Amino acid sequence: MKNKKPLISIITPSYNQGQYIEETIRSVLLQDYPNIEYIIIDGGSNDSSVEVIKKYENKIAYFVSEKDNGQSDAINKGFKRANGEYIAWLNSDDVYTEKAVSKAVKALQENPDCGFVYANVLSMDMNSSVFNTMTFGDWGLAELMQFKVICQPGLFMRKSALDAVGFLDPDYDYLMDHHLWLKIAAKYPIKHVNDFWAAARYHPTAKNLTGGAHYGDEAFILYNWMKTQPEMQTILNESKRKIGAGAHHLRARYLLDSGESWKAFQSYVEAAYRDFDILAREKNRIGFALLNSIVPINGMRRSYLNKRTQEIQKKNFDRMLAYIRA
Repeated sequence: MKNKKPLISIITPSYNQGQYIEETIRSVLLQDYPNIEYIIIDGGSNDSSVEVIKKYENKIAYFVSEKDNGQSDAINKGFKRANGEYIAWLNSDDVYTEKAVSKAVKALQENPDCGFVYANVLSMDMNSSVFNTMTFGDWGLAELMQFKVICQPGLFMRKSALDAVGFLDPDYDYLMDHHLWLKIAAKYPIKHVNDFWAAARYHPTAKNLTGGAHYGDEAFILYNWMKTQPEMQTILNESKRKIGAGAHHLRARYLLDSGESWKAFQSYVEAAYRDFDILAREKNRIGFALLNSIVPINGMRRSYLNKRTQEIQKKNFDRMLAYIRA
């Protein structure tokens, strides 16, 4: 008899995302991987979320709807419930692409020393239209310390690594995931897979559009935390300016995404002063931040996108979207 596929636990924290959560749930339940433990932790939603979730309750391993202390608390509740060898979380407005879980489990099995594996992520709007792609590289601890941010829905962890470093720190409201990635990468290798495993949704109430400077504030809190971590001191000493530049760069990107163009431009200048390479890499965004602070431009997010990449990925994503909406 063949061995059973390893169990993977997937957690969805939910709060008042009724218009999106059904696509999230279906993107998990329609995966081709046969051994998924799906856990949904709802924070006491007062919209249609609970009604939608209950439609699928017989396919969900655990579901609760009760007041919590925010997103990190909800995810940590799910972590405590999880029994899988592997683990991930998918927010209630994001979706997995077709066969994402199978591909992630395969990558974890092929890299048994890795604490987590991660892939690229599509960006979609409130109508599930893809407008950008987020691609990452073969990063390690040094790159994460420089605030090269991995998009959370495209990441899958080994449960043993999570247990070894502890769960999400509830003191972080915006960069709790990056803090966790840093803790794991300080103890384990990590692996990038050049594929698209998820789509992250951008909509008017999403934290990545409303958080603005809060992301930058937490980046500098993380920077100070790094200074207390013995395993990070060598990298910190060698790359202090790049790490500082990364914090300013992260602040700039989130400020721009939340429409604070002038503050974004100022943060880009601070970043480029510490790492001139940022100027070349981000010249389109920097130029846009300056221009938009003088003459506001409609359709901000789409103005600096790679249209060819957008079209290529949209074709694949539309097929996946038809799959989860069928």
